Amino acid sequence: MTDRPEEETVAYEVVDRVAWVKFNRPEKRNCMSPKLNRQMLRVLDKLEFDDNVGVLVLTGEGTAWSAGMDLKEYFRETEAQGLAGTRGAQREAYTWWKRLRWYQKPTIAMVNGWCFGGGYGPLYACDLAYADEEAQFGLSEVNWGILPGGGATKVAFELMPFRKAMYHAMLGENLTGREAAEAGLVNEALPADKLKARVAEVAKKLLEKNPWTLKATKDAMRRVGEMTYENAEDYLIRAQEALNYFDGEARKEGMKQFLDDKTYKPGLGSYDTSKQKK
Repeated sequence: MTDRPEEETVAYEVVDRVAWVKFNRPEKRNCMSPKLNRQMLRVLDKLEFDDNVGVLVLTGEGTAWSAGMDLKEYFRETEAQGLAGTRGAQREAYTWWKRLRWYQKPTIAMVNGWCFGGGYGPLYACDLAYADEEAQFGLSEVNWGILPGGGATKVAFELMPFRKAMYHAMLGENLTGREAAEAGLVNEALPADKLKARVAEVAKKLLEKNPWTLKATKDAMRRVGEMTYENAEDYLIRAQEALNYFDGEARKEGMKQFLDDKTYKPGLGSYDTSKQKK
């Protein structure tokens, strides 16, 4: 089969304010190539501030989520171009992963199959992650003579207990979706026929929340991990003040519905965002 045109390496559809974005190289187990990386950034750009999109789900076409980097196109062909080619390909990948980490909308990884090596970058970039119980997660780099790069080593360290991460990286043995959930790589693992429904359920719950508050919350969770407790306290005060500036009515409306209207309880549900002044 000839290579897909660049614009076809990523597919997406928006249904009920959820953007279902797919790696679309099923014939290559959705390996990431320079073409795919460039197209993914275009798609993320297009959807980020689209008012018709409230949540983004990243998944894969066919039987894989992403089997990592395309060894031929991402490594061999770019290395043949010298250091400039290698650095260019790295920037194209790392740029959209970083963009996804700090995305304006909540993001969910729906891991429907193979997730290997470089696939850990976008996996970590998504705010939440759900997997098919039989999906395969692997850091196979040690098996062919390189270390888990592209942030994969950092992802394993951040998400997994240290001994599990060390074994995973040094042995190159795969984890099933169930084992990945137990190790902390994903939130939950489900049978394949229940995976999309569960992700849609979580997305629907996110759509009911205040979008400005969600953005501030997800950013805070990523930032505070590198701070001392005192610095985190101060950052969170400033973050709340910034949130008040961008969306000053949210807290007032939430408190009004609880204290005055008595229409919800914060520990048991969310306030009705449709009643908030825009």
